[in-house]
Parts: sequence; structure tokens; C-alpha cells
Amino acid sequence: MIRSILAILAGIVVLTVASFAIEAAVDPLLLHMFPRALPNRDAMSHNLPATLLQGMYTALSIAAGGYVRAWLARRREVLHAVIMGGIEVGFTVWAMVALPNEDLFRNWIVGMALIVPAAWCGGVVARRFARKIKQPAPNPS
Repeated sequence: MIRSILAILAGIVVLTVASFAIEAAVDPLLLHMFPRALPNRDAMSHNLPATLLQGMYTALSIAAGGYVRAWLARRREVLHAVIMGGIEVGFTVWAMVALPNEDLFRNWIVGMALIVPAAWCGGVVARRFARKIKQPAPNPS
């Protein structure tokens, strides 16, 4: 039980750190590269290509969190990853209510729709990776 809780926390930390680190690098780069289309940070949430890019790196960050969560749990990997995704949906709902003007409503909804499937994907990859490690090496004779 404690291992599961710690794995959930580790998965959330990984997805949060990865997402914010990518955002810290990508956002200024996009603002610098496309000053006419993205004159400020507020314009990024209204720009479809920027929103799609944000959705992609967020989904990858969530999948990485799901992977770490499943890898640390070492049992029922996919279920643990999906639980982490559900918790992240709860955090996203809280952020949407607390910060309603931070992003467009459609971006919040699309983001929440991607969280659990992305976490599930991370859990599936972790489960497959764990099974490959557990398989005995073939006998060369």
C-alpha cells in the first residue's frame, strides 16, 4: 500500500516536472520565433498550433508519469497508472475552477480528456518493459 502511494506521488512529480520544464523551454522559444502570431503568452492559448504542441508535450509528460508510476508499483501496473491519471484529472478540475481565465475552456476539457489515456499508455509501456525484463534469456544450446 505504501509503495503504491509513493509510486503515485512519484508519477505526479515526474509529469509535473517534465511538463513545466518543457513549457519553460518551449514557450519562450515559440514567442521568439513567431512574434507576429504569438505576441504574448496569452496569445498562445488562442493559437491552435501552439495549443496542439502544448497538448502533445503534456500528453507525453503524463505518459512518462504513468510509466514511472507503473514501474515503481511493480504490480497491476496499468491500474496504478490509470489511478494516477484520475488524480491528475482531479487536479486539473481544481486548477480550471481556481484559474478560469488561465486558459480557454476547450483547452481544459481537451486536456482532461487526454490525461487518463496518456497515463494508461505509460502504464502499458511499463508493463511490457517489465515483462521483457522478467523473461529468462533463451538457452543458446
